[in-house]
Amino acid sequence: MLKIGLGSPQYGSFTDPGTISGFASAVEEIGFDSLWVGDRALVPTQPRDPYPGGGPVPEEYRTFLDPIVTLSFLAHATRRLRLGTSTLNAPFYSPLLLARSLASVDILSEGRLDIGFGLGWSSDEYEAIGVPWRGRGARMEEILDVLDHVWSGSSAEYKGALWTIPSAHIETLPIQRPRPPVLLGGFTPATLERIGRRADGWAGVGLPVAQLAYVISQIREIAEAAGRDPDALRTVVRVNPVVTAEAAPSDAVPHRGTVVQVSDYLLAAHAAGADEVLIDLQQTARNAEELTDLAHRIHEQLSKG
Repeated sequence: MLKIGLGSPQYGSFTDPGTISGFASAVEEIGFDSLWVGDRALVPTQPRDPYPGGGPVPEEYRTFLDPIVTLSFLAHATRRLRLGTSTLNAPFYSPLLLARSLASVDILSEGRLDIGFGLGWSSDEYEAIGVPWRGRGARMEEILDVLDHVWSGSSAEYKGALWTIPSAHIETLPIQRPRPPVLLGGFTPATLERIGRRADGWAGVGLPVAQLAYVISQIREIAEAAGRDPDALRTVVRVNPVVTAEAAPSDAVPHRGTVVQVSDYLLAAHAAGADEVLIDLQQTARNAEELTDLAHRIHEQLSKG
């Protein structure tokens, strides 16, 4: 069965606490399965790197709530919904402190956390945060190593290329064992290999359906070659559509289109192997009422399929 998630109010004009909690309660009642937050530290005025979605960085990203804080707020505002990151730029953070923060969210949500990690796309952000742009893939690998070590509950010393943790008691552990599900975003060969070898799934994006099916098949082949069960891996496909009243050209979907067009794409993505779809409506809705209304219409359309 297709699971249906939404981007939580978090940025642009949707940062009011009443909007966030009201939306969370409403979509939980509607029947959605999950809420997700993103990660943006700044919007450069003269970016050195192209925005992955094409065009300029959305103006809405200029106001962006912290993802971990927002997840903690959502943990209190909801009872059933899974809560995820899509995606958290893991290299921005100290892995020991990241382990503590994410375990805290899993505890406060009573085991409802899904972790999506990405490498980010902006070298401007890396420079401002003080993290090297080069070697970010290797940094991701060691972050995953540190998280596994800390969340194992072992008091043994950890020593890696980038971080050393002395023998210590670290007992702030996630409820989900051995860890909350970890999905990785991206579709470079190195990322797909990393997903198949050690992640719990792929945090995907709205690629053309044939390309989406190909990437999923590649991850499954890599997982099988690594001696893992490919059926145990999840795929969550994210879209950030501009919802229109009139039908958009087919090559613009899912980035632009009617509720029916966007929903049909998401159902096709499910047929191609996506276990869950994630729709972020913050770049198309003009206010909180429209945000909830669009969510309801898309859920209704997807449920028909």
